[in-house]
Amino acid sequence: MATSSLQHDLLLARRMSRLGTETAFEVLSRAKAQERRGRNIVHLEIGEPDFDTPANIVDAAVRALRGGWTHYGPSAGQPDLRQEIAKYAGHSRGIEVSPDEVVVVPGGKPIIFFSMLALIDEGDEVIYPNPGFPIYESMIEYSGGKAVPVRLREERNFAMDVDDLASLITERTKLIILNSPQNPTGSTLSRDDIERTAATIGDRNIMVLSDEIYSRLQFEGKPFSMLSIPAMRERTILLDGFSKTYAMTGWRIGYGVMRSDLAGQITRLMTNSNSCTASFTQMAAVEALRGDQSAVEQMRSEFERRSRMFVDGLNRIPGFRCQMPRGAFYVFANITGTGWKSKPLADALLDEAGVAALAGTSFGQYGEGYLRFSVANSMEMLREALDRMGRWARQNPQA
Repeated sequence: MATSSLQHDLLLARRMSRLGTETAFEVLSRAKAQERRGRNIVHLEIGEPDFDTPANIVDAAVRALRGGWTHYGPSAGQPDLRQEIAKYAGHSRGIEVSPDEVVVVPGGKPIIFFSMLALIDEGDEVIYPNPGFPIYESMIEYSGGKAVPVRLREERNFAMDVDDLASLITERTKLIILNSPQNPTGSTLSRDDIERTAATIGDRNIMVLSDEIYSRLQFEGKPFSMLSIPAMRERTILLDGFSKTYAMTGWRIGYGVMRSDLAGQITRLMTNSNSCTASFTQMAAVEALRGDQSAVEQMRSEFERRSRMFVDGLNRIPGFRCQMPRGAFYVFANITGTGWKSKPLADALLDEAGVAALAGTSFGQYGEGYLRFSVANSMEMLREALDRMGRWARQNPQA
């Protein structure tokens, strides 16, 4: 039975004050609370495909459960899955990958977290995209590093400016984070961008964490990876997984590809934290890579179709201005014409219009003036969101 008061203060470690959060889950909780009170909310806040996991993957998981894949496995991942990931990552990036360069983890975030813990000492600098996935900055600071934002600018379609990056590299730079297609902007890095970034790094012993979790959801052109550049092969950590590509967010399975000696250190962190990733989930992931890939293309095509419709609709709402994303399932809208700041506008749209979106500032200081909408919802509900926001904007002229 809970007591009404506590006799002792909770003495948290100082590092906990440096830990951030992912605002999408906070907004989702607020929106769900409003739904419990009877309100109808259009959910455009959470970064999760609204499709079901393909049936062949689900069936493989059921077979695995019935077949006894319910016990501990190797901390680095089941050998069959590591082999399949090595084959896929090597073929898709045009390189040779060995299974001992693969570590399977429960979701994509552990690769971010473990990479920071393994590589970053107090005061080391990490350059990361801003606006960007909030866990980058959170984990940099939690590990004791110094977070150095490289600003993504709307006039460049939110693609990182390599010259801006070059100006931020110092003798303390230990790691550079790349993300393409990018959350929250939907921007991509071209092959030229990545090759110029590699040339900028040169022979300095700087690692690159290349977050390619949305690589199968790119709308234009073919993704190109830093891992594909021979000179950067041993200095690149590839982050990828199954959550976005195969609509497997709740399955919690991702992976990293990296030099084998670093893979051994990341495996030690897995042993000390999670022990291993669920065995039956890994057997389902083997089927995901080996099986029919048509569902991935259907999902990619549908996200592109939704994005085009939603961007067109946003550009008809007073005060909104939006570019077409080039991948993922996010739309990043400029709202400076409304006269509102990002967080108050996101709150107003939820509380008054029943549309849940995220303030651009959820993704860093340079996200001010923007809102992120996830198009991982039906066309019907996306149109409903546009209608609600349009009515709200007409009733609330520029502040």
